[in-house]
Amino acid sequence: MMNAKVFQSDGPLDERRVIVRRHEGDVEMVELPWGLRPLDGGPRAVNVVRSEGRTFPTHRCLVPASEFRHRSGGKNFSFSLASDDWFYFAGIWRPATDLWPEAYAILTIEANADISAYHDRQMAVLTRDRRMYWLDGLAPENEILRPLPAGTFRVKPLSNTFFRPRLAV
Repeated sequence: MMNAKVFQSDGPLDERRVIVRRHEGDVEMVELPWGLRPLDGGPRAVNVVRSEGRTFPTHRCLVPASEFRHRSGGKNFSFSLASDDWFYFAGIWRPATDLWPEAYAILTIEANADISAYHDRQMAVLTRDRRMYWLDGLAPENEILRPLPAGTFRVKPLSNTFFRPRLAV
């Protein structure tokens, strides 16, 4: 059974996490660091990538999670599926180069109605029944990378313990 855990949006960019991807025709689970080298060669890792207006024909991945956390208005919140099921974030990965390890990033989309009160963007969430549509390109990207319907997420306030948001989109 896969271990889907809480996704901390303030986690370190090089935090290693299990992703699911197609590689050489097989579906595999690998542990990679979060954060791609910027295409412009800059020194700062890119942990999220805006999906609108772009295509991702290869190097797609799934990042399993049970909830994600975000800070908004000085308060911490937890977001999980109202169904209590776990889910995937749609992501991309890149092979290692001489200057950067093999790594992944998560795609972002416009926030759905449940999340828009806290942030105008969100990481692209896929329910488990839609995971292969992303991984194998079985539907157009604009049908996959879009906000889920209102009422999909449960939002819970968390205690205001130290929290450093890094969801820069």
